[in-house]
Amino acid sequence: MSADLSSVIAATTRWLVRSYPTAGGVLSASLAEAQARQAVTVAAWLRYPTPLDAALVTVAGPGGALRLDRITGVVAPEPAGPGDPERADESGGPGSSGDLAGASAGLPWIPVPREPGETGSAWRTWVDEVLASWAACLLTSPDLVEEAVAGALRSEHARGLAVDFRRLAAPDGLDRQAVPLLRHPDLMAPIAELHRAGLLACLTSHRGPDAEAAAAG
Repeated sequence: MSADLSSVIAATTRWLVRSYPTAGGVLSASLAEAQARQAVTVAAWLRYPTPLDAALVTVAGPGGALRLDRITGVVAPEPAGPGDPERADESGGPGSSGDLAGASAGLPWIPVPREPGETGSAWRTWVDEVLASWAACLLTSPDLVEEAVAGALRSEHARGLAVDFRRLAAPDGLDRQAVPLLRHPDLMAPIAELHRAGLLACLTSHRGPDAEAAAAG
């Protein structure tokens, strides 16, 4: 894994498994984290395919988890000011596109729980919203996984590595039992739909002329 992407991948994985936890024990938690990490890694290698891309996102910052937290309801929605249609739209008011994005208007605000020994939330600033969305797409859309993994393995990050994305691409029964929420298309849709179009465009750009011709036919 590129050192420049390790913090982003770790934080985004952590956000996914904390936002959509497993009800099982230690084994289920480990399997859930492995699947989420593989999905985020594939997403990261697709979105930031070179070390330069990875370095740039480290310098610019990945954006953080604030909007994701508002969508899942662990952060109170930002109140809309009078005459501020854009903010009202984001907060999920009547007729707003926030409803499509999964904003939590009308749902109770539940502050994000802390893990034992956790003293801060600085890690949340390293969460990449696009990677979380792409990972959600991959976890809930098996038809995208093979092409996404193939594209990720063509990135510079994969050179010289024996990479196995089996838990993402070919989960067994235990894997699926460990992630009833992370692989639930309806529950993950508000996150997946945020940037699904970008993932599809990225996958299209990775297709060769032969694949495009076959798809057109």
